[in-house]
Amino acid sequence: MFEKLFLLVKNNAGAAVMNNPLVAEKHREAVINDASSSIIEVLKNHLESGKLKDLVKYFQFSAIYDNPLITSVVNRFANKLNNFYNMDTPTAMSIADKLIPPVMHQLMEESKGEHNKDFALSAILSKISGNGGDMSLLLSQLRIA
Repeated sequence: MFEKLFLLVKNNAGAAVMNNPLVAEKHREAVINDASSSIIEVLKNHLESGKLKDLVKYFQFSAIYDNPLITSVVNRFANKLNNFYNMDTPTAMSIADKLIPPVMHQLMEESKGEHNKDFALSAILSKISGNGGDMSLLLSQLRIA
């Protein structure tokens, strides 16, 4: 799942990272990795802080671009760009804003599809929580609630 998330980010990184002269060519793969890890970290933090219902809600409603979850990922990623790649805050925010919302939207869409079991919400939550068990029953209960 983590490798596929990296590829999802990489496939969306064209203008924001790969073709961006403000991102040094030698850092582009690392920047994509940091974007992927920012997504995982925010999802994990939501899960660990008891915000599972908020995660379920995000993955249920695709039209939510102005979601606090996306804002958290954008801010975390921009912070990494600022701290690790010495980008000024406006540049870091611009790159994060161009990359993260489309990736999160695609991740959410992929989680609904039958063709990609790696991005099913239960699989994502099982991987980030370190729990090898099936979370489908719990998620079904939360969707009903």
